Amino acid sequence: MLYLVPSPIGNLADITFRAIDVLKNVDLILAEDTRTSAVLLNHYQIQKPITPYHQHNEHKVLAHLTEQLAGGKTMALLTDAGTPGISDPAFLLVRECIKQNITVECLPGATAFVPALVNSGLPINNFCFEGFLPLKKGRQTFLKKLVSEERTMVFYESPMRLVKTLHDLMEYFGADRQCCVSRELTKKFEENKRGSLQEVYDHFNDKTVKGEIVIVIAGLG
Repeated sequence: MLYLVPSPIGNLADITFRAIDVLKNVDLILAEDTRTSAVLLNHYQIQKPITPYHQHNEHKVLAHLTEQLAGGKTMALLTDAGTPGISDPAFLLVRECIKQNITVECLPGATAFVPALVNSGLPINNFCFEGFLPLKKGRQTFLKKLVSEERTMVFYESPMRLVKTLHDLMEYFGADRQCCVSRELTKKFEENKRGSLQEVYDHFNDKTVKGEIVIVIAGLG
């Protein structure tokens, strides 16, 4: 059996009792970064075998892992932060498990875009999650397709690319489009900057930006 276990996006207390119980009882923990997951596991005194599972090795280890799962082993997949599969590795392993009739169970838990969306002040009855924008190839085409999107849009971004991305979003959506940028969610220095794209761009333009970023943008209309 494969468990998909959401990990805290910042505050280590943001994990369920059930998730801790699962991690304590599986045969093997798959971690996007074993060093990052070790902090969480040590905090909750969880001592289980741990092995890397990330975008650079997932194709290579897929057959070996599913063979062990089919043989009766139980595993838990952890990413560095949030729910596995949401802009993080999980899809290939889940798909292969389903093909082989291996039970897959996803626990509910932390996902960064949910608190960012809810506290943005923008409409949340209808929204679309777009993950990370393409870096170069296809970026312009991707943004052009979203110009007429009427739903609230949610993106992930790295701190080093935030200002450039806000500039690009102004170019396609207009400087007056309302948005919210959330960073360091659940941590001591959490920040949610709301306003027009121009106002948010001006706020971050002269700063050293740290932390994982969620950008929420109002749809057209």
